Amino acid sequence: MLTTIHIAGILLTVALLVAVSVAAGRRVRDAHSFTTGGKAGSWMVCGAILGTLVGGQSTIGTAQLAFSYGLSAWWFTIGAALGALLLGLAYAGPLRRSGCNTIMEMVRREYGPRAETLGSVLFLAGIFISITSQLLSSAAMITSLFGLPTIAALAIGATLIAALVLVGGIRSAGASGIAKLVLLYVSSLVAGIAVWRLGNGLAGLQQSIEQMYTNPHIADLNGLDTAESVHRRYSNLIARGPLKDIGGCISLTLGVVCTQTYAQAVLSASTTAKARRGAIYCAMLIPLIGAACTLVGLYMRGHYITSAEAAALQADGVPLPTGAGVLGNSLQAFPTFITAHLPAWFGGVALGTLLVNILGCGSGLVLGAATILTRDVLRPRTDRSTLTATRLSIVGLLIAGIVAAHFVSGAFLNDLGFLSLGLRAAALLLPLSAALWLPGRFNARAVRLSMVLGTATMLIAGLLNLPADPMYWGLAAAGVTMATGYRGAKH
Repeated sequence: MLTTIHIAGILLTVALLVAVSVAAGRRVRDAHSFTTGGKAGSWMVCGAILGTLVGGQSTIGTAQLAFSYGLSAWWFTIGAALGALLLGLAYAGPLRRSGCNTIMEMVRREYGPRAETLGSVLFLAGIFISITSQLLSSAAMITSLFGLPTIAALAIGATLIAALVLVGGIRSAGASGIAKLVLLYVSSLVAGIAVWRLGNGLAGLQQSIEQMYTNPHIADLNGLDTAESVHRRYSNLIARGPLKDIGGCISLTLGVVCTQTYAQAVLSASTTAKARRGAIYCAMLIPLIGAACTLVGLYMRGHYITSAEAAALQADGVPLPTGAGVLGNSLQAFPTFITAHLPAWFGGVALGTLLVNILGCGSGLVLGAATILTRDVLRPRTDRSTLTATRLSIVGLLIAGIVAAHFVSGAFLNDLGFLSLGLRAAALLLPLSAALWLPGRFNARAVRLSMVLGTATMLIAGLLNLPADPMYWGLAAAGVTMATGYRGAKH
């Protein structure tokens, strides 16, 4: 139960992190510093990537998926870490040497303005899914903590996201990302230790889950009928199948390297070496957060049922499992663990960190999308009008995100993340890579067609539930189409 101490800790933590963002934002004087930062160091780059890559999907979403599928929930943060590593080792140098401020500027320079506009529209479709997901995460958090209606929680979440990014752009995201880095790791470490002690290690966690599923009604509701099937689901890194779990991880990895938000982080560094180190630091740090959130999800599955499960048991006249708590839904696993199983004073700090983590990730995604929309679609003529257009685009994207959130079903947040990053990869990975390493060798018309067919094929593969991750089908279609426009090296 949320107490006064919890609320005080949340408010103090949010105020601290917002103050850091505001202080950093005061150094913004023009559109360039607003969007690319200027001369960031390695930890600022790390903070900017971490602040946008580790959001509601990596924390609340990972605990949610672990609640239902166990250790396989870890793949999301593994994919995020691999994406940061690939960005730092392979793409940071070429991106910075290109002299462009956005990925779409690189596309325009290589394939023309029509390819830039097309790529912007397709990219925004993918990133908008993540923006909506962060709004849903913030709404779930606010609703579970304060009992507000969903629409009010969405409005509050959108307002806080706007406040974080409007005052300082990428500097704000990077500075608050460093502060979050410290608080998030302390919170994750404490939560992980608490789970380990409360659950008596992995063996104890597995035993509690198996005990929960000895109730045949709960087992039936989740499609499990034996202790062996429970063990296979919750102790298996590929519980949903290698094509889905590993495929989703690779989809996420490839999507990271062609996402404007993360490109802005490496472009904000003072040197390529610092950009590379910042991305590598991020890759080393992310998996620990995912491991902690996975452990939390496992613990909660062994000791809690959802309100839907409770209603089904009551409808059948079956008593609830002895000592089991009830969650509104699986998205509440992480915040409920914090309020119920950590000291109130620390729980408030952890909840505030988690909330700002979600909001900070949303702010980074919105900033990246608004940058593309402004520079590559609207294209204002002056620096001042560019800054104004960017800020107005941020507001418009958030309003659209609130509307879109009402139409999103109860899918796993991590699956929305895999879809979002996969769509970006299907549309832009090959054109971007060719622009960086094989300039002048592909016909612009074939590249534009590859963007459309790659995205369309991925969506169709997902709808038809074809084998392997839909992103593979999208990349294959894009690759074949681009190959038809290959014209060899320049002479």
